[in-house]
Amino acid sequence: MSTNRAPGGRSDDPDDVPVPDEEWAELVRRAEAGSAGAPKEPSARARMVTARLRALDEEAARAGGRRKGGRRGGPPEPWQPDGWRTGPDTQGRGSRSTRRRRIAGTLGVLVVVGILLVTMRPSLVTDILPGADTTVDTLPLPAESAPPTGAPAGGDLERPTLAQPFRGSPALRWADGAEGIETPEAEAVGGMSRAEVEQALRATRQLLVTANLDPATLRGEKPREALGLLDPLQEGEPERLEKALAEPGEKQDPLMLFTRFDPDGALLVGEVVKTRGRMTFEAGAAGSVEVHADYTFVYPLVKPDGDEVARTIVRRRLTTALHDPQRFAATRGKLSVVRSEQNFANTACETYDGYLHPSFPSDGPEPQPEGPEVDPYDRSTWQPDGSCGTLTRT
Repeated sequence: MSTNRAPGGRSDDPDDVPVPDEEWAELVRRAEAGSAGAPKEPSARARMVTARLRALDEEAARAGGRRKGGRRGGPPEPWQPDGWRTGPDTQGRGSRSTRRRRIAGTLGVLVVVGILLVTMRPSLVTDILPGADTTVDTLPLPAESAPPTGAPAGGDLERPTLAQPFRGSPALRWADGAEGIETPEAEAVGGMSRAEVEQALRATRQLLVTANLDPATLRGEKPREALGLLDPLQEGEPERLEKALAEPGEKQDPLMLFTRFDPDGALLVGEVVKTRGRMTFEAGAAGSVEVHADYTFVYPLVKPDGDEVARTIVRRRLTTALHDPQRFAATRGKLSVVRSEQNFANTACETYDGYLHPSFPSDGPEPQPEGPEVDPYDRSTWQPDGSCGTLTRT
């Protein structure tokens, strides 16, 4: 098949040859006479496109455009437009942009994964910081939901400091103060309604807080708020507590219920006391509910004129009761103390002045107790009241 073209046009047919002048003159004559098959004058748009293609070919040739088959010296490939979907790709910039986007996407994923890991486990970062304590996990412990079966792990021989008063202690992971005293969900028992049981739990918690965490109580002041939670109709108890606070002694010691330090001998470091334990309840005598609390408190202390830090540990097992005034000689909403037990660690064993007396490293050697070794952080065992043992750690 032949391809008709005007002089100076282009053809993609390799067999196409120029038309002799005689034949072209005859064809023109026929066209003027209206004969069929005569060549037609190209339209203005066709001439414009032809000129544009010729110019692009010449530009490609001057720039040393692509060669057929990739060989030098061959005729340049005709100019081709960019793909209609891809857009222009000037000097390979499209491929580099794609690579940059892929690298940026990968880095973004890595950053997100890193943030999630640090959020879930901060020790991945804190453990590599200068001065970080790599021997103790600092993540808070979950609340104690059952009696422990052994001594807690953690802690080392590093001494506490004013900046880190719980360093070297398992209590570093314990809750701060009242946050560690949680009440269980109340339910009706012993003829007491759910609301009355909840009242007994809240009052017992408040008694623990005011008796062991209130700054005024710790300074040795009279624990008026704690006393106000107790039933004044409980036989003998109000008088006994008042006498113990006024005239402390071995048989009437306020430490059986309140934690107190002589401000002339020891002051609390900061405002944080570490706390751990649990609270339960059960039916008491008909028309009453009993609440059982078992908590350990860790106090960081310093002398008034010193910077050495020592810790005293107090564990309390307390049972309170809320009675129905219609069945008992009791005040509505007030607690009765059924039983109170305590273990003290790092305090003078034979001193009964109503205060705890911690020892500090600079105090020098003291006579060693003759009792067994005691780990005050071991909540799975109980040291008999009044006994003095050799502490394995504080």
